[in-house]
Amino acid sequence: MLKQINDNNASVRPNSDLLDKLQQHFPHFFDKDGNFNIEKFSAELKENNITEARDGYRLSFVGKDYARLQTGRASETLITPDADHNAKPENLSSQNIFITGDNLEALRHLQNAYRGKVKMIYIDPPYNTGKEFVYNDRFEFDDQKLQTALGYSDEEITRLKSIQGKSSHSAWLTFMYPRLKLAQKLLTDDGVIFVSIDEHECHNLLHLASEIFGEDSFETLIWRKNGKQGNTKKISRFKNTHEFVVVIYRNIYKTTIGKMKLLPNWKGEKTNVDSDYRGNWESGIISLAEEKSDPNSDNYYSITLPSGRMITREFYVSKENFDILRNDNRIYFPKDGDGVPRLKIFEKEEQEYFFDSIIDDMGTFTNAREEIENIFGNREIFDTPKPVKMIKELIRATSLQNSIILDFFTGSATTAHAVMQLNAEDLANGKEANRKFIMVQLDEPTNPESEARKAGYKTIDEISRERIKRAANQLRIKNDELREKQAGELEFDNQENIENHKNQDPDLGFKHYRLATPNAQTIDKIMEFNPNGNKLFSEDMISELGGLETILQTWLIDDGYSFDQQPEEIDFAGYKAHYMDNSLLYIINTNWGKKQTEELLNRVGLNGLNLNTLIVFAYSFDMESLRELELNVKNNLNRQVSIEIRY
Repeated sequence: MLKQINDNNASVRPNSDLLDKLQQHFPHFFDKDGNFNIEKFSAELKENNITEARDGYRLSFVGKDYARLQTGRASETLITPDADHNAKPENLSSQNIFITGDNLEALRHLQNAYRGKVKMIYIDPPYNTGKEFVYNDRFEFDDQKLQTALGYSDEEITRLKSIQGKSSHSAWLTFMYPRLKLAQKLLTDDGVIFVSIDEHECHNLLHLASEIFGEDSFETLIWRKNGKQGNTKKISRFKNTHEFVVVIYRNIYKTTIGKMKLLPNWKGEKTNVDSDYRGNWESGIISLAEEKSDPNSDNYYSITLPSGRMITREFYVSKENFDILRNDNRIYFPKDGDGVPRLKIFEKEEQEYFFDSIIDDMGTFTNAREEIENIFGNREIFDTPKPVKMIKELIRATSLQNSIILDFFTGSATTAHAVMQLNAEDLANGKEANRKFIMVQLDEPTNPESEARKAGYKTIDEISRERIKRAANQLRIKNDELREKQAGELEFDNQENIENHKNQDPDLGFKHYRLATPNAQTIDKIMEFNPNGNKLFSEDMISELGGLETILQTWLIDDGYSFDQQPEEIDFAGYKAHYMDNSLLYIINTNWGKKQTEELLNRVGLNGLNLNTLIVFAYSFDMESLRELELNVKNNLNRQVSIEIRY
């Protein structure tokens, strides 16, 4: 398969991705050879009275063609499962995913399996302050290939290469463009991306969002990151207490934003005049003034006050919910029980509010550092964390209980922590909650002089994964305490119900995978191999490519199967093959022979094994065995089964 990918990538051009989309939706503009007929397209635009502005605004930067080229390329890396980690009890059935590797490669792998399935993406990319961001994508082409793929002159190639290793705006845009472009394809129609950023690249991010998602596709929120203190910048007369969170919509007309939960923003004095065991509370409105009431409203009804007097008015809740609140002592009646009822808003109880364009009271940078300290015992273990509260509320407002949440700049893994915490809170309140996360983090080395390195963390992804494990342990302890408290208050009629109650844990594990690049010698062997020749391929390519599980997992994802879809192992005369989706069989291992072919024919022809496609790893066969298998499938199963040979 790597050979096919390499051959295909060699033919990718900056407009390949766009042409693929056009061919999917407008096939009538392509000729029989797959060439786009621009004259026909232009003519039809004119016939429909659609005109183009001659001098429209557009985003240009050094490296844009190269960034577009990157968007259309398939990944040449392999996905290696972390077998020991994934086999642990807490991870064995987990649907959460952590990928160690370059996020551009990860996004390429995710395209087939997760396209249109991710509800919410949060990323905290490099801010490009001149210190922390260095363009780290490797230029994968020599000058000749760049000239062929991009049509560049020598001068243009020199200019393109000049941004490598620089913290320039062009380098940042070239870095971000293909990632946002690929992320767009993963979103559901009503999906949304949140991007934390500061003023260094915020304006360029908005230009990117406009170009990739459309002019009416984004909004900008302001996060108060440092409370009222803030730090004074060298060239600013103002204290810098904010950053931005750019909201980018897949389709702004289909996306709904829900409410967030915050502690009350007290406007008056806290009280506890009735000695409520839940602590201090503030009086809040629960009804409209009588003269503003709508008699036709479902919320217009009568209640009897503790004094015995009856009042009729419109309330903010239904009669049923009012009675529930009243029975729970959440309604306060002033004037010795004869006043208009008020809602008790408790000091330590979160309330629901609509989002504001200024994100306040959802955690600061200081809170985020304290969370890191609480987990690791060292607040310097990670430089720029974000608060769990903020990410959790963004997830709550934009996702469903079973949504997939993606973060491909995982960093300290705040997003994963937020997903697990939100699921735990929902489950504790009797709601369904099975949000799943996909985290991607480069194994970037930590600074040798950093506190992280002193603590034993050699790479950033090690910090990320350890944060998830420790946060999960904290949530388990909290859940156990809550269950013990609830168990003392509930009556169970049998042991089964007790066990069911115990099993209300959220998914607190994760499967771990690494992206691996085959060495140059292996790639050379693959590219030099001639599938149509008679040369035998005697090397153990399974081992050279990382093993059976690596090849299988890479194929599964690239064939459109998500990480939680795993094949059944089927025995063919002592040979282990992998059966997927009741239709597809992977033959990867060596030592497939005549006995296995006979068994396959019998299983399909006589025993009813449903099989539509046979996928074969060619390097595990000698030429004679491979041709024999192809011939048998063609002659005996041709009407039922297609065979795909991968190199």
